[in-house]
Amino acid sequence: MCPLRIGFGYDIHRLETGRRLVLGGVVIPFDRGLAGHSDADVVCHALADAILGAVGEGDIGRHFPPGDRKWKDANSMDLLEHVWQLAAGHGATLVNADITVVAERPPLAPHYKDMRSNLAARLGSTPDRISVKATSNEGMGPEGRSEGISASAVCLLSLPGA
Repeated sequence: MCPLRIGFGYDIHRLETGRRLVLGGVVIPFDRGLAGHSDADVVCHALADAILGAVGEGDIGRHFPPGDRKWKDANSMDLLEHVWQLAAGHGATLVNADITVVAERPPLAPHYKDMRSNLAARLGSTPDRISVKATSNEGMGPEGRSEGISASAVCLLSLPGA
């Protein structure tokens, strides 16, 4: 058996006035932010779910229940780091991660480098192992109507004995 495991994650949050927009640990200037129990960083949430899936540990809702006041307004980079420590406890090392954000606006390309650096630092990796990109929904669906932002992530982990 090959000691590699793939995980997939997805997250979506509604855009809301009065919140800051945080993606990949970067505060992005915009007129609205994502609504959620934590800072609602869909990049971190999707990546955390992908990592948890690869090591067979469920999803972030299981580890950070939205009804638990302990996680109210939590920094999603901290949640991601907690998930990575759990994966590392299984002996996991990151081969690579690929994240796609779906949003009509704001433009995200100027922030990719900072997002990659932030994510790599929390995963004990290097930015060259992490890809962040964005696409629009061409006006369709909640992302296309600028009602929300979603992210999908896939990661490849090396696990001894997997």
